[in-house]
Amino acid sequence: MSGGNMLYGGDEIGALVFDPGHHSLRVGYAQEDTPKAEIPSVVGVGVGTETNMDLETKTDNNITQNHIDSHKYYVDTTYINVPRTEMEIQTYMKDGMIDNWDLFEKVLDYAYAKVIQSEPEYHPVLFSEASWNVRNNREKLTELMFEKYNVPAFFLVKNAVLAAFASGRATALVVDSGATHTSAVPVHEGYVLSQAVVKSPLGGDYLSMQCRQHLEKIGIDLTPVYKIASKDVVKERDNPRFISRKLPENLTQSWQNYMLKALLQDFQMNVLQVLENPYDERVASQIPMVYYEFPNGYHQEFGSERFKLAESLFDHAPLGAGQLASTSVGMCDADVRLSLYGSVVVTGGNTLLQGFPERLNRDLQLRAPSNTRLKMISANGSVERRFGAWIGGSILASIGTFQQMWISSQEYEESGKGQVERKCP
Repeated sequence: MSGGNMLYGGDEIGALVFDPGHHSLRVGYAQEDTPKAEIPSVVGVGVGTETNMDLETKTDNNITQNHIDSHKYYVDTTYINVPRTEMEIQTYMKDGMIDNWDLFEKVLDYAYAKVIQSEPEYHPVLFSEASWNVRNNREKLTELMFEKYNVPAFFLVKNAVLAAFASGRATALVVDSGATHTSAVPVHEGYVLSQAVVKSPLGGDYLSMQCRQHLEKIGIDLTPVYKIASKDVVKERDNPRFISRKLPENLTQSWQNYMLKALLQDFQMNVLQVLENPYDERVASQIPMVYYEFPNGYHQEFGSERFKLAESLFDHAPLGAGQLASTSVGMCDADVRLSLYGSVVVTGGNTLLQGFPERLNRDLQLRAPSNTRLKMISANGSVERRFGAWIGGSILASIGTFQQMWISSQEYEESGKGQVERKCP
């Protein structure tokens, strides 16, 4: 590739890093420590007769919508969390991959207009992707970035590879537990060993569902914050006392479910905890309880049940996190297994549950061959754990030796979208 591409890196022009997931899309500049924004992976689709002015900017024809349709689109927390008549919540992700491209474009338009606030043709773009992403999707994204956004250069990397890079590893077993699933992905010398990728549907959303069932069963009123105008903090066991907010009519079920999920996610992140050994009622009941106040003012202390709920991530054979990890290693060549056990990278928002890495370590210790040196790599900070793949992308896109790897717009024009299969492993 021509030396001219060297200008992509360095300080003059910042490459952008996009890391889409089921919970959110992380976006920001390479070389930075954290994403500039985290945009929810859902879009509010409302009824309207004009384009959504919240998304539109008048500065560039590439960013404004080309056609006028009969819907209004709401992107990002500020717009989505407002109760609106007949606004449906829809996601553009399915099974870790982009599925609804129209909605995804709305979010990209928003990211360029409101977050980056710069023309797309000035910034090379590095995207993360699921390790099981399919060729059709990869080519479609390549085409979208070059054709609609006119980016000067583009690259696509498996998110497990990026999470390993963020931990300073080229070879690692990446255990990623996010919103919709937990996966174990072996990475060897910067390449995913795709025959040994294992995943299960146990993730943050599954835990939210478990929490909801438990809290409703014990009679706790799960009134989300949007319904409450003001509240009294009540004594434990008292009925909640709050004044309801006046709301628009015809709030959709999908929006109300989305807002309820936010309440449940807050509960699970603040209350749930993973025991280092399999759940034992006697051990769990001796650990201090945790206080939690609900949006309606009701509060309670939670004891052993907070461990029992989190246990479902580990005790579901054959879907528990420890089983996934050891199954994945077992599917790799014998000569790679020791180095994978020697660097197990823990990433994903769900792994922020207190005790998750320690329990995974214990479960793997039991399953690994007796002479194995097991090393668990889990960043201490919640930012590093949640944004592992994005941080890896930020590092990679700013390395000098990476600059000749980009697919340039010139190469795209000459060889088309098939370039992504050749240049992006």
